[in-house]
Amino acid sequence: MARKVLPENADQFNSLHERLIEGWKVIGKGRLVHFAGVRETAEDSGTLAYIEDCARQAGLETKPIEMKDIGKAGRSGFVDLDNKPIELMFKLYPWEWMMRETFGSSLTGAPTQFVEPPWKAILSNKAILPLLWAMFPNHPNLLPAYFEGDARVAELGNSYARKPLYSREGANVELIVDGKPVDRDEGPYGAEGFIRQAVAPLPEFDGNFTVLGSWFAAGEPCGLNVREDTSPITKNSSRFLPHAIVG
Repeated sequence: MARKVLPENADQFNSLHERLIEGWKVIGKGRLVHFAGVRETAEDSGTLAYIEDCARQAGLETKPIEMKDIGKAGRSGFVDLDNKPIELMFKLYPWEWMMRETFGSSLTGAPTQFVEPPWKAILSNKAILPLLWAMFPNHPNLLPAYFEGDARVAELGNSYARKPLYSREGANVELIVDGKPVDRDEGPYGAEGFIRQAVAPLPEFDGNFTVLGSWFAAGEPCGLNVREDTSPITKNSSRFLPHAIVG
């Protein structure tokens, strides 16, 4: 608007920053928050730094820690390098990875409160897609989906999206249309199995494929995000675009 490109009555659906701060006030309750991840990656370290800053703006004390430096002290649960109990932790590390770690079996019953919580592992597993379709067939907000070994996968015909159970940002996803691969992304996933889902082509504008997403913070929708890619699969290299609501 400062550049006079948008009219004065333009707006955005974007209160993410404010909602993150307010959410930390509710979740944190004045406690020390440990921020864990693999900080050698630029994306992870940048995200952790931002979320940690939001917690500080909420008035919380914070402490960074590497995932590999988290220890366990008997029944006291998880501790940091100073043997201080980790009461509340934000982690940027997949749950399925944590469950395979040395201390993975100690997650059950641990007094640590995790952000985000363990049940998010269900939502991040694409095995939920055929289960949802089985529970709510023909629901307008769902696409037909089946496990790859299911005989009903034939109902999809020769056009489908093949997705590994664990995958992020398009990794190891393959799109098949009329029996021919139209896009495929490489990655480390697939050993755990695949599902197949009906294809829903993304809208294309000037050679760019666009997908809309939502930001949620503390259980509340608080922003619209727009991602664009030159390929039909939205990848980790896809661009984030600003949006404007005019009128």
